[in-house]
Amino acid sequence: MSTLARKLSHVLGAVLLTVSSLTVFSQELPVKFDPQRDATKDVRTATALAKAQGKRVIVDVGGEWCKWCHFLDKFIDTTPDVKNALDKNFVWVKVNWSPDNKNVALLSQWPKIKGYPHLFVLDAEGKLLHSQNTGDLEAEEGKDTYDKPKVMAFINQQIAKR
Repeated sequence: MSTLARKLSHVLGAVLLTVSSLTVFSQELPVKFDPQRDATKDVRTATALAKAQGKRVIVDVGGEWCKWCHFLDKFIDTTPDVKNALDKNFVWVKVNWSPDNKNVALLSQWPKIKGYPHLFVLDAEGKLLHSQNTGDLEAEEGKDTYDKPKVMAFINQQIAKR
């Protein structure tokens, strides 16, 4: 095997290892608010993934008991512009807050939360960049959803901070 072929083989191996590591990281992140999860570990995993992908982290704090948390999930899943902007620029990680587990060790290091869901934006090193009350992103009263222009403005403001 030539020197060039060996080097290419090593580079390809490193790329495959990185891709498989990123897949493992993303599979390790919670898809629901789970009081049994280690939130500190999940945020650490999200920041490692964000660093590897050149993204930031959004920590979504809430619970399975929270109807507005489910409204936010549905809004994101059914609003392609929002979903694409989030997927392209952020690693999303859910952190449970409930009577079963308030995740005090993690959440006490950030500003007090007034309502749920609540979003914290972190850089890839885990530094807090922004604390977002999602009530400010809701649609007009009487509609159980979020306002697309408000949500996109929030996302774009976070992207612009680079």
